[in-house]
Amino acid sequence: MVVEHDKTPLTLETVLANTTNNGVEKMLCVSVSTVDWPAMKQLCEPHADRVKLSAGIHPGYIDDQDFVTLETQLQDEQVIAIGESGLDFYYEHNPDKQQIQRDSFARHIALSRRYQKPLIVHTRDARTATIDVLRSENAQDGGGIMHCFTEDLSMAEAALDLGFYISFSGVITFKNAQSIRDVCAYVPLDRILIETDAPYLAPMPYRGKVNQPAYVRYVAECVAEVKDCTTDEVARITTDNFYRLFPTA
Repeated sequence: MVVEHDKTPLTLETVLANTTNNGVEKMLCVSVSTVDWPAMKQLCEPHADRVKLSAGIHPGYIDDQDFVTLETQLQDEQVIAIGESGLDFYYEHNPDKQQIQRDSFARHIALSRRYQKPLIVHTRDARTATIDVLRSENAQDGGGIMHCFTEDLSMAEAALDLGFYISFSGVITFKNAQSIRDVCAYVPLDRILIETDAPYLAPMPYRGKVNQPAYVRYVAECVAEVKDCTTDEVARITTDNFYRLFPTA
C-alpha cells in the first residue's frame, strides 16, 4: 500500500486514486447541512458506485435546519445514513440553544427509525445529554455509529448497550490519545469501525496536514496494534462491520 505524499494538487481524482492504491473500496461522504448537500451530491455523483452519502444537519449548522428538505434528501438512493447529527456543547453554553440541538437530534433519530437508516452521531462536551437523547428516543431501533469517538469508556459502554458501533479516527494515533486507545482495547472488534473525518484530524505521521480517505490505513494499523492482531484482520473485520451496518452500500 502506498499513499501519495508529493506536492501534486489534491484533486478529487488524486484522492480517489490514493484510496484505490490503499485498498479502500467504499467511502461514505457525510453531510453537515441541507444547504450544502446538493453540491456534495453533484461532486460524488460520477463515483456513485464507490462513494455513498449521508444526509443530516450537524449541530454546528443548526440555524440552517430544514427538515422538509432533509427528508427529501434522505430518499435519494445514494443516501445510506442519517447525519451527522448530535450535540455539541463545546462552544454552545446557552440552555435554550442547547435545547434546540436536543430537539434536532431527536428528530434525526425519529427519521433514522422511520427510514431504517443508521445514525451518525456527533458528540462533544455533551456525554450525558447525548446518551439520554439516544435512550429516550429509542435510537437502537435505527442503529448507528458514535462517529470520530473521543469520549470516555462509560460513554462507549452506554453506546454499545444501545447496539451502536464505535468509530475511531486518526485521533487514536496521536501521542496524547492513550485514553482513546484504552477504549479501543475494550470495544470488541466486531463493533469497531474506522474512519478519517477528512479533511480533518489526519493521523500520525501526517498530523496537521490535510487528511484524506487513504489515510484510514494508519487508523487500521493503530487499532491492530491495540488489539494485538494484524492490520489485514482489522481491515477485514471493520469492512464486514460496515456492510453489516450499511447493507445497501
